[in-house]
Amino acid sequence: MQSENTAAVCSFLDGLGIKYNIFYHSPVQSIEECKKIEEVVGGEICKNLLLTNSAQSVFYLLMLKGDKRFVTSEVSKKLGSSRLSFASAEAMEKLLNTRPGSLSITSLIFDKDRKVSLAADSEVFSAEYICCHPSENTATLRIKTSDIVDIFLPALGVTAEIIII
Repeated sequence: MQSENTAAVCSFLDGLGIKYNIFYHSPVQSIEECKKIEEVVGGEICKNLLLTNSAQSVFYLLMLKGDKRFVTSEVSKKLGSSRLSFASAEAMEKLLNTRPGSLSITSLIFDKDRKVSLAADSEVFSAEYICCHPSENTATLRIKTSDIVDIFLPALGVTAEIIII
């Protein structure tokens, strides 16, 4: 049975006419656990991190390839924000209706007030597919990157800030 988040994400994608494959699996909590799923879905699942500044007034959803290392000072500098750190689980739930381990680009559909900016490593959008959770870590979607860039993000009014990590 689909979770409420998965159903909402799939309904949103369907409404935009975006084709996707969905794969159901046991809950996963880490990028290491996702490696097994990548073999089934035929694509790489990227890391998704919710970051905030010390005042918790600026939030970023950062997407990067699973094998890339997150260096706070480097990413903070590239985004022009000082002292970025991980946002709390409470902030993730409040802003994106998503729990840790389930965060993905699809979580942006729940950001009604557009408080979360999207940042992505340049390699993420160079892949043919984006593989991500539908805001629930018991399923993985495979979506053409071009559909994410050309249809999904514009429908949300979101522009990705592309950085090199």
